Amino acid sequence: MHAPNEPTHLSATLEQRLLDYLTTAVLVVDSNLLIRYVNSSAEMLLELSSPRLLGTPVHQLFLESGKPLASIAGALLAEGNPFTKRQATLTLPSGNSISVDYTATPVQEGAEHYLLLELQPMDRLLKISREASIMSSQQNSRALIRGLAHEIKNPLGGLRGAAQLLAKELPDPALQDYTDIIIAEADRLRNLVDRLLGPHKLPQQKPLNIHEVLERVIGLVEAESAGRICFERDYDPSIPDLRGDKSKLIQAALNVMRNAMQALTETSDRTPTILISTRVLRQFTLGDQRHRLVCCINIVDNGPGIPSELLQSIFFPMVSGRADGTGLGLSIAQSILNQHKGLIECSSEPGETRFTLYLPVESSHEPL
Repeated sequence: MHAPNEPTHLSATLEQRLLDYLTTAVLVVDSNLLIRYVNSSAEMLLELSSPRLLGTPVHQLFLESGKPLASIAGALLAEGNPFTKRQATLTLPSGNSISVDYTATPVQEGAEHYLLLELQPMDRLLKISREASIMSSQQNSRALIRGLAHEIKNPLGGLRGAAQLLAKELPDPALQDYTDIIIAEADRLRNLVDRLLGPHKLPQQKPLNIHEVLERVIGLVEAESAGRICFERDYDPSIPDLRGDKSKLIQAALNVMRNAMQALTETSDRTPTILISTRVLRQFTLGDQRHRLVCCINIVDNGPGIPSELLQSIFFPMVSGRADGTGLGLSIAQSILNQHKGLIECSSEPGETRFTLYLPVESSHEPL
């Protein structure tokens, strides 16, 4: 038993878990400039697993503005002074570039000298802010649509009822063709309003395998495209089951993949291809919620791309880049992902349009 004022020491296991919960990437480099420790955020930032990173020379991991970070690390170890740099551009082994704020702090443990590196990705902070703005904008849009739908459906009901009564009173059956048109158009408008509102029912969440959902969607799109599209898969089999409404998630993924299929019909200078990849992200933030595990699904097509003037508004209702499009498919998909505490993002350039679907794997989530 500890005395009331006697401090207790954290266990090594708890200390490890606390470091893994940090959103800041933490690395420890020894005097030989070899990586000795990385937390989960560092694995995600560097796009490599811990077994691949441990024992790796730091100069093999990233370059800063074309120069090995190892030269800076070596000088800091020799001088023994901490160093901070803002908005540094690092090039990863994958070739991707990231913008980070980083701090390097020399640490001595007995006769051993280490360098503690803390990296805060600026790209991710900007992304979190953008996601929060997107989700807020979508919530405001849905609230506006719900209000308009109520104002539209009430008079539509009266109009339809009056047309039905009028049809019964008309002596000439030929005149009923006009009332039938009124009733049919009222029904069409009501159905359009219902589609604008998106899914009303809360998702019936049950454990599901996300790859089963994607394979079902691929089968549907393959049949619809009559085999004209090449599908490539890059699945991560380690993704655990997540809780979700299978039918709703099939609908969301189908809307996104069908959008890609329709875009591919507009190109003929290359083999129409859709790549579907899955990955698991750790300690990932969606909007203002941080999740321990997030399933990331990428649906990438090699079509002509989305016009830049449409890119920021494609998830809003009635926005479409095609003359015959309703502009509801992506809006409904986003609503379904929001119901699952997830999000869809899109980036596009000629030859590569990428839709990224994020779904929390665990049911609980932590506010920032």
